Amino acid sequence: MNNSYDNPGDLPAVLPVFPLRGSILLPRASLTLNVFEPRYLALVDYALANERLIGVVQPAGSTGSAESPQGKSFPIRSVGCVGRITSFNETDDGPLVISLTGISRFLVGDEATSDTPFRLFATNFKPYADDFISDLGEEDVDRVRLLATLRRYLEANGLNADWARINEAANEQLVNTLSILSPYGAEEKQALLEAASLKERAEALVALAEMELASRDDSSGTSLQ
Repeated sequence: MNNSYDNPGDLPAVLPVFPLRGSILLPRASLTLNVFEPRYLALVDYALANERLIGVVQPAGSTGSAESPQGKSFPIRSVGCVGRITSFNETDDGPLVISLTGISRFLVGDEATSDTPFRLFATNFKPYADDFISDLGEEDVDRVRLLATLRRYLEANGLNADWARINEAANEQLVNTLSILSPYGAEEKQALLEAASLKERAEALVALAEMELASRDDSSGTSLQ
């Protein structure tokens, strides 16, 4: 999929944006969205009729707790990620289920004037030119520590995982997918999105999991050591 997007110049200067709190997208990883609001059904129609591209950006922290605030005036975060619609399905009662595959992060610029029910923003992909390089920094990830922490976290939460698939996943796929699927809040998700390197993102994932495990341990009066 990414063969068509080799550098920042291959992506448009203006994108339709899906503002969604608690959701991030990262290069070459996937995000599944259930789309049911009329404004975002119109956004998907627009994307499908054009380049199938959607920018995923969280609303700014000052906008409250709504998953996607109403209106077209609320502020959004300064960094998002563009994804291409790689699959979509219509459900019997109207909503769409779409899958986005991430291409590159971008800096959010000025909002474009439009009469659409969704919002369009200028984009700047140049600061994230490295996002177009697949597997960059994989060798710097401490995979052993990441997987050990993941196992402890899953066990502590009574969760299962497909360890065969996890063990087969390359470091980039593993780190970026875990970042997208992680259950953390909007601020933590944004920090994972904006991490300067794959290594830093992996370290942030480990630190977040270890902090949660430690807080649970402290409350139970036992020790992780």
